[in-house]
Amino acid sequence: MIRLLTFLIPIFWLMPMDSFGQSIDGKKTIIVIDPGHGGTDSGANGINGVQEKDMVLKIAKEIVNLNVNLFEKSYEIYLTRNTDTLISLGDRAKMVRSLNADIFVSLHCNHSGNADAKGLEVYVATKGKHIRESIHFAHQLQKGIKQNIGFKSRGVKLANFQVLRETVDYCPAVLIELGFLSNLDEVQHLTEDENLLALALSVLSGLKIEL
Repeated sequence: MIRLLTFLIPIFWLMPMDSFGQSIDGKKTIIVIDPGHGGTDSGANGINGVQEKDMVLKIAKEIVNLNVNLFEKSYEIYLTRNTDTLISLGDRAKMVRSLNADIFVSLHCNHSGNADAKGLEVYVATKGKHIRESIHFAHQLQKGIKQNIGFKSRGVKLANFQVLRETVDYCPAVLIELGFLSNLDEVQHLTEDENLLALALSVLSGLKIEL
């Protein structure tokens, strides 16, 4: 069973404080959060009518809000889209390069013809300058979300996704599939605001890369 908001406060207090405010060369870590899809591209459609593009945008905005209100702006976070707008994959990657980002995280939700399929997947590019850091980062994220939220882990996987392929040479880059919209339990979980908040906190708390 997926754990609920009652675990949110323990997550915060049990996290090591050096996971907040990581800096590189004395500057705040620049993180680009990419809510997948948008506009005419709805992404996956949930069995209750919820759309992937809306879910991932809500989670991305919660990450931004938590960084401001709980982490005291420890990170410098940018979203590839702030509204229901379709941004090309190439432009998302260009944003990473133009901002000289330190971390790139693309948020998605999964879908399967098998209604029993469930769990979290984290993808990294098949090759690139920062592939080693990306793999380490991906394992760190999936482990943290599994422990803190109770999502089943489907592992870290390699994929030649454009958004990863065009960013991994500039910074560690991962794509997270945050549960299955085709699974009744997971789609119901994702439609509850308190669960989105807990999930956003779990992602944000895993944004420090320790090599």
